[in-house]
Amino acid sequence: MLKKILLCALLFIGLGAAIAYTQRSNIALALVNNIVTQRMQNPLDELQDGLHVGLCGTGSPFPDPQRSAPCTLVIAGKDMFLFDAGSAAAKQISSMRFSTGQLKGVFITHFHSDHIDGLGEVLMTRWAQHTEGQRLTVHGPTGIGNVLSGFEQAYTADTGYRTAHHNEATMPPGLAGADVNEFTVQKGQYTTVLQNPDLLIESFAVNHQPINPAVGYRIQYKGRTVVLSGDTTSDEQVKDASQNADLLVHEALSPELVRRLQEVALNNQRTKLAKIFADIPNYHATPMDVAVLAKQAGVGHVVLSHIVPPLPLHPLREIFLGKAPDLFEGPFRIGEDGDFISLPSGSKEVVYSRR
Repeated sequence: MLKKILLCALLFIGLGAAIAYTQRSNIALALVNNIVTQRMQNPLDELQDGLHVGLCGTGSPFPDPQRSAPCTLVIAGKDMFLFDAGSAAAKQISSMRFSTGQLKGVFITHFHSDHIDGLGEVLMTRWAQHTEGQRLTVHGPTGIGNVLSGFEQAYTADTGYRTAHHNEATMPPGLAGADVNEFTVQKGQYTTVLQNPDLLIESFAVNHQPINPAVGYRIQYKGRTVVLSGDTTSDEQVKDASQNADLLVHEALSPELVRRLQEVALNNQRTKLAKIFADIPNYHATPMDVAVLAKQAGVGHVVLSHIVPPLPLHPLREIFLGKAPDLFEGPFRIGEDGDFISLPSGSKEVVYSRR
């Protein structure tokens, strides 16, 4: 009896496999249709009202297969903004099941290449996917106008091609590129960059010398506060901006690991690379620096980003963090591409997920 049952089961499985094989193309198309249908839904509709932070790029100029260049999404209610646009920013936003077409603004912290490399593609894909007829605005400190002009010049031919191919109704030339909001910052002061009844986005100068200007941002929405440090050393202005913030997303570098890279470069006669490794620690913060700052500021949660150097092996994460998590009493973690952090309005809750 048992043999008959097993034989029937095997025959049933075999028949199912045969049908699946003969229908594989139809099955594949059905799966693709389902996936694309899901991707076409508005992901903002499923989010609870509040502030949400999506880490679309937690890397640096170092080649890192696990981390893309700097890119952070901030969603306030139903408005989505991008802070920095490193290479692959547009693709990373899509990978997190969002659309550049939903962007209401882009905010740049400074003009190091790893923070602006992907801006051209963000502008182009936003133009192609946006359906509400609103021109994008790129916000940034003094000099952002020149940066944007360069990208728009580089994409002039592409813009013409797409309008000619799809027609002006689909790809309106007037919505290509972006408007510019260029602001000035002074050390120790805050500049209001964007404000509406529920949302306030302020910039503040940080210490990333000799890079100047360089800014961080403080985002406040319905009683919740997120601070993005930008690239900086441990800085009093960041600490002031972070007073009692719910979440601080701060850059971080491990001098110990970078020093080892410098030694390897010297041993292999890569003197120019060794010099670069020797230089970079003096304008970045260590995880311990961040822990001290966050503790003094009364921050609720800390997530590290702009990770230098890459951490391909898990034990390196412990070396990278050192004793910083022991000093800071709240959650203190290394951010990963795809991390999504939600701060519901009217609450003190901070919810971590992945997209």
